[in-house]
Amino acid sequence: MGTKSRKNNWIRSISLDFRVIVGTAILWIVVQLIDSLIGLFYWSPLLFILLNYVLAAIFVLTIAGKGYLFFTKNAPKQASIVSIYLDLLRKYVQVWKGISVDSRITLKMFVLFLLTAIAGISVWRLITYPPRYELFVWIPYIVLYILIVIPYSLHKLTQLMQIVNGTKEIAQGNIQATIPVQGEGVFPRLAGYINNMKVGYQNALEDQIKSERLKTELITNVSHDLKTPLTSIINYIDLLKKEQLESDRANSYVDILDRKALRLKLLIEDLFEVSKMTSGTVELDIQTIDVATLLTQAIAEFSSNLGTSLEVREKIAKPHIYAELDGNKIWRVFENLIGNAKKYSLPGTRIYIYLDESDHRVLLKIQNTSSYEIDFPPDELFERFKRADESRQTEGSGLGLAIVRSIVDLHGGDINIEIHGDQFNVLLELPKTRL
Repeated sequence: MGTKSRKNNWIRSISLDFRVIVGTAILWIVVQLIDSLIGLFYWSPLLFILLNYVLAAIFVLTIAGKGYLFFTKNAPKQASIVSIYLDLLRKYVQVWKGISVDSRITLKMFVLFLLTAIAGISVWRLITYPPRYELFVWIPYIVLYILIVIPYSLHKLTQLMQIVNGTKEIAQGNIQATIPVQGEGVFPRLAGYINNMKVGYQNALEDQIKSERLKTELITNVSHDLKTPLTSIINYIDLLKKEQLESDRANSYVDILDRKALRLKLLIEDLFEVSKMTSGTVELDIQTIDVATLLTQAIAEFSSNLGTSLEVREKIAKPHIYAELDGNKIWRVFENLIGNAKKYSLPGTRIYIYLDESDHRVLLKIQNTSSYEIDFPPDELFERFKRADESRQTEGSGLGLAIVRSIVDLHGGDINIEIHGDQFNVLLELPKTRL
């Protein structure tokens, strides 16, 4: 018993790949000996050829696999190529077991493959063994194959390509594209399903556009309706401020009314502006402007109101950077971005503003340390009424960055926000020439 165990251990100590290579070589020699002794090829040529091909394939694939593992970098040198092949074989079997196809499709595919195989055999027979009596069998078959099977296959391929091209157009945004549905079968059914999905998506998109349009109209109408009474309120507050009120309390009340009315006025103006931009009714007054000078003026205006808690450090690469832009709209962009940095910066920190240019773009970067933790995706800040201060303890409408993005989009520019810990970066690119 001990001797048998030692023999098994000795065999197992040899790698599986080496055992397979040696075993395959021995079996191949045995097959050749049997053939030389009893004439295996004459008794069963198919079995003889099959054994030779299988053994040769195992032998060559094992050696080639070991060589690939040995010469490939980062490949596991101790891995067994036979184990890898067996694992692939198991996965291949699992794939076949997992295939679930309509029986009609399976039958059609089987018949098509069978006819194709017979056609190949027919051509091979005519080329290699052209006896006259077989011409009456193989030639009519090949003719029928060319007249029936090939057109059928090309028809199915055409249907498949129509589906591929149609889905490609839909994926590129052309939701008006329709895939033609011809006849019956799997491909026409698939085309019909895709068309139905497209119609459902188109209806949902139209509903969303309608909802956005109604929302924009509501904001526009409300803003317009609030403007008139608010103007009257502000005018009456101005009249009260001119009156010589004896009570200090009354004067403080008037000051509060004045501040709140102005804040409400700014909010309504922002609402009105963002609704106009969303509806696409804004026209740009494009002129050649000096972006560097415009930014310097904006920084100077805000620096006077910063107090001692914040500092602004600007680095403008060139004294003059020209671009074809709407000066008033770009001023609003600078005003909103710098005001946003001022409002949400941590006291005692600095705001850094960088301006540069490339061949075709104006590049602006505003960097500050946020006093609020931003635990949501930065792109959400460009949405209307979204604020970094979700508790809304700071003044603001939550429309500033939404207006900025709308203006930048109208100019064909790009704006992004990057957040690294508490560091808040706004990256703005504007085209130097009108697109």
